[in-house]
Amino acid sequence: MSITAEDVKARLSAVIDPNTQKDFVTSKSVKNIKVDGSNISLDVELGYPARSQIEAIRTAVTAALQVIPGAGTVSANVYSKIIPHTVQRGVKLMPNVKNIIAVASGKGGVGKSTTAVNLALALAAEGAVVGVLDADIYGPSQPMMLGITGRPESKDGKTMEPLENHGLQVSSIGFMIDPDEPMVWRGPMVVQALTQLLEQTNWRDLDYLIVDMPPGTGDIQLTLSQKVPVTGAVIVTTPQDIALLDARKGLKMFEKVGIPILGVVENMSTHICSNCGHAEAIFGHGGGEKMCADFGVEFLGALPLTLAIREQTDSGRPTVVAEPDGPVATVYKEIARKVAVKVAEKAKDMTSKFPRIVIKND
Repeated sequence: MSITAEDVKARLSAVIDPNTQKDFVTSKSVKNIKVDGSNISLDVELGYPARSQIEAIRTAVTAALQVIPGAGTVSANVYSKIIPHTVQRGVKLMPNVKNIIAVASGKGGVGKSTTAVNLALALAAEGAVVGVLDADIYGPSQPMMLGITGRPESKDGKTMEPLENHGLQVSSIGFMIDPDEPMVWRGPMVVQALTQLLEQTNWRDLDYLIVDMPPGTGDIQLTLSQKVPVTGAVIVTTPQDIALLDARKGLKMFEKVGIPILGVVENMSTHICSNCGHAEAIFGHGGGEKMCADFGVEFLGALPLTLAIREQTDSGRPTVVAEPDGPVATVYKEIARKVAVKVAEKAKDMTSKFPRIVIKND
């Protein structure tokens, strides 16, 4: 009895992608099935960056097909393909940027910038092309966190090149001012500066642009939400009631302007004593998960309050590059994978497929 493509699909419909929790047939990941006698070849296209996952997925797919009676050689080509996804209505995608992810908090001091930079580094570690926009005009911290100094270069006098380190393309107002210089600017100037940083940086074919938002729900947040094509937002909080109160406001703001919440990250969840290993919930317990349950959004993960995270970001080598195989970096990578999967599950952006209609008067 000869093997058919339907036999292949039947087997793969029982193989679950551990990252999406869907089988490869339902998720339409399986493509180009070819059966040549007893030999089987196919492609498995993942919509999220998955450098560390590809071998395990290839092994699972191959093992499922090798048990088909009469199966010979099985060849599974597993790869990632990141595409642009839908953004809020009435806003056009940016050239050379497929997906923009805003990392926000209602309150300062909850570790939002640390989360943003480690999220970006984790996506890059999985093979994505990633940029970071430091949108905190009053308190830019990404230059220090990424260990970047210097001024951006302009090749045409109109646009500027992003600075780079650890495989990330980065733009920040911090590259253009003295570190000790305060930004004594009113709202309209800040909004204009943010717009220029975003639109006049020569981003190079980004799969994801991570935007490190300033705390609060003011001018910058509204401008970004209404004029910038944001694919989704990640909310960062601590378990503390006062932080959760503000995080809820940030979440509601994004909902009002039609930007989906990709999930919530709880920072400083527990403190682990470096001497005895005792764990203590200094800022409370379970607040982030309760917030997710109240609003029907995903809880992406919890990070501990540790000295190492602070030391690593202050030294310009955040945790994901300083200890890539450590337990904290593992949590950041799991959060990044969940975010990428949530983005991949959104509808594709089809605006580039539509023809441009031009009306001429003869």
